[in-house]
Amino acid sequence: MSQSSKIVFSGIQPTGKLHLGRYFGAVENWKKLQTEYDCIYCIVDYHAMTMPYDPVKLRENVWNLAIDLIACGIETKNLFIQSMVPEHTELCWILNCMCSYGELSRMTQFKDKTQQLKEKDKDDFVSSALFVYPVLQAADILIYKTNYVPVGKDQEQHLELSRNIATRFNKVCGKEYFPLPECLFTETPKVMSTADPLRKMSASAGDKHFIDVFAPVDNIRKQIRSAVTDTGETKSGEMSPGVANLYALLAACNSPRYAELNSLYTSGTLQYSQLKDAVADAIIDLVTPLQKRKTELLADKKAIKDEIKQSAAHIRERARKTVNEVRQLTGIA
Repeated sequence: MSQSSKIVFSGIQPTGKLHLGRYFGAVENWKKLQTEYDCIYCIVDYHAMTMPYDPVKLRENVWNLAIDLIACGIETKNLFIQSMVPEHTELCWILNCMCSYGELSRMTQFKDKTQQLKEKDKDDFVSSALFVYPVLQAADILIYKTNYVPVGKDQEQHLELSRNIATRFNKVCGKEYFPLPECLFTETPKVMSTADPLRKMSASAGDKHFIDVFAPVDNIRKQIRSAVTDTGETKSGEMSPGVANLYALLAACNSPRYAELNSLYTSGTLQYSQLKDAVADAIIDLVTPLQKRKTELLADKKAIKDEIKQSAAHIRERARKTVNEVRQLTGIA
């Protein structure tokens, strides 16, 4: 099997704005993978429903994210919205029968998100979907007979569950039907909040903790200029987390000034204003063409929506074929 014929699947939740952490952590990598593999990328709106949400906002976030992804270089033919392919949920039910309660109870993200809900919601409601959503994630992956899933270390446990479910399904059905998906680890920069460089960049932490790829460039420059540098907690001779984060952003943007500014830091002659201006310039150089492309797309939103619906229809044919075969293998009428 040639590399180009191998299948890569990845999903992204429609939660808030597309910030630099998500761009460098996932989207930029997705764009590169399109040139090497048969890629399928999914906006997972069913997954977004496992946490408290507003229906109107969910739909708005889904379409905004779709346009953002295309503006960033994701090909429309590779992109679809999860709820447009209901076969995912049918396969999820079948795979639920191949997954144990014990396996799900050991998933660390369920414990983490449950704790978040308990801290925010006084009525202590935790959706059962939050408990079983790793099985839907397995269905997302297996339905396309995926070979590789680009993941971070925090998602490795979920992919291992997908492999376990696939192995159990193959054993029950007496056929090596599902390939066992493998992790596709790639080098992605760890982008931290410029307001608190000890925590990851995240939209859920508040506006000052993330940099929106599509924010006005003046806002981006202002946010970088206010970035935390020294926190007073760094040991002598060590680069502070805030400064390290600015250098990480500079490197992620492939700035030609990285070596020069790093040399100034080493020699002790760096002024933080120099570094911040260089980081702001590099980010603005990166996002300006993306913002221009988004403006073009927004001029005809209907056309983009129609293209995504067409893409979903083609991708659904692949999912439908798998589900029909699974029905035969599992004895469903």
